Amino acid sequence: MKKQAELLIRERIATTKLAIDNAQEAANNEGKSSAGDKYETGRAMGHLEKDMYARQQAENMKELDLLQKVNTDIIYTHAQTGAYVRCSDHSFFIGVGLGKQQVDDQLIFFLSPYAPVAKLLLHKKAGDSFLFNKKETVILEIF
Repeated sequence: MKKQAELLIRERIATTKLAIDNAQEAANNEGKSSAGDKYETGRAMGHLEKDMYARQQAENMKELDLLQKVNTDIIYTHAQTGAYVRCSDHSFFIGVGLGKQQVDDQLIFFLSPYAPVAKLLLHKKAGDSFLFNKKETVILEIF
């Protein structure tokens, strides 16, 4: 799951990089207008858009860095950072917050270790249950 999460983050990084480049190009191509302030407003909007994407890019890079520090080389017996928690309807990977993703016909929630659901899962083991989306969910296995 770590490799899948890394792939998702790298896709976000590429998409955001393209958006930054497009916003910069749009700001650069905003031509002078006889309308006066229209030119300045267009350039300002382009720069604001670029700044927004730059913040997203920084967040993506931060998440990638955090994910690369997650140890998935061991088999976990309790839910913790780096663990894959399989339940009947869906599964959880505790490592980085990427939300709900469909991976190989399975619904997986990629959770930040600081997410409320990750904290709820902390120290649980196979056979334990917890309340998720107002439904009692049983942990089938952890690895």
